[in-house]
Amino acid sequence: MKKRVIVTGGAGYIGSHTVIELVNAGCTPIVMDNFSNSTKEVLVGLHGILGFEPEVEEVDCADRSALLAAFERIAEDGSIDGIIHFAAFKAVGESTQLPLKYYANNIASTVNILEAAQQHGTTEVVFSSSCTVYGQPEAIPVDESAPMPSAESPYGYTKQACERIITDFAASGYPLKAALLRYFNPIGAHSSSLIGELPLNHPNNLVPYLTQAVAMLRDPLTVFGDDYPTPDGTCIRDYIHVMDLAKAHVAALDWLGKQSTACEAFNLGTGEGNSVLEVIQAFERATGVTVPHRIGPRRAGDVTAIFADASKARRELGWSCNFSLEEALRDAWNWQQALGA
Repeated sequence: MKKRVIVTGGAGYIGSHTVIELVNAGCTPIVMDNFSNSTKEVLVGLHGILGFEPEVEEVDCADRSALLAAFERIAEDGSIDGIIHFAAFKAVGESTQLPLKYYANNIASTVNILEAAQQHGTTEVVFSSSCTVYGQPEAIPVDESAPMPSAESPYGYTKQACERIITDFAASGYPLKAALLRYFNPIGAHSSSLIGELPLNHPNNLVPYLTQAVAMLRDPLTVFGDDYPTPDGTCIRDYIHVMDLAKAHVAALDWLGKQSTACEAFNLGTGEGNSVLEVIQAFERATGVTVPHRIGPRRAGDVTAIFADASKARRELGWSCNFSLEEALRDAWNWQQALGA
């Protein structure tokens, strides 16, 4: 019997790549998405890669009655063996301008998902968290024992709050088994170039803006500050290929299936930090294309440097990264070209 797994936000960037890895692992993914931050063209891409279109429930996870009804429909065809919960708004800057939007969506959807899990006896939940829960850590690489400071944005707070909600639910007596996956910076695309990162509006992340700038769809890339206390003065992050990240969700689900009780956080990153200028240089090496860019002032809210200690994920989940930064940037550029750059 194939494991049936609901993937909320399954048409999104990380969710769609995880759907592929679930199928590769012999699972049956069920996409749950309202397409507010994605497009149905993603389903066409998934069909091209998989040879079939996965089952889709078009529903807003923050709408409790609609979500519970969707779970009822899915349960008519068999057990719901696991849930991977991606569905969330994720733009740090926007969250500071529209905090109620972020609280209403990100927190309510998590509560609704847990209620639906309880109603259907689903005990395995993988939660899409973020390294933003650490703020600017006191020491790097940062591990899972690092203290969580007061969040610097409403988005960051929703990730901290949802982790607490899941932890509290696991401690309440319901036999929930949860993996809280704290991502660092996902980049890249599927090697087929049929799916990838597709910001619907202005890109908030470095790499999609970079590829759009190279494609002359945007103004030259602005490097926000070159006066940070780092080797080249620009911010340092841990960039992880989205396919490595997708595999980590499958590994976490497999790990949960072997536990009697569990509620554990895992960092997902390469364990190495790269500055913004190093990313630009790596892109140029990988593609042979020059990145138009300029140095601008610092951006409010940016931490100086953060990268992962991912040894716990290697030890417990048996997972590690396989792709290099240059390979991830090559795949990101191929995806941009496939979009008609």
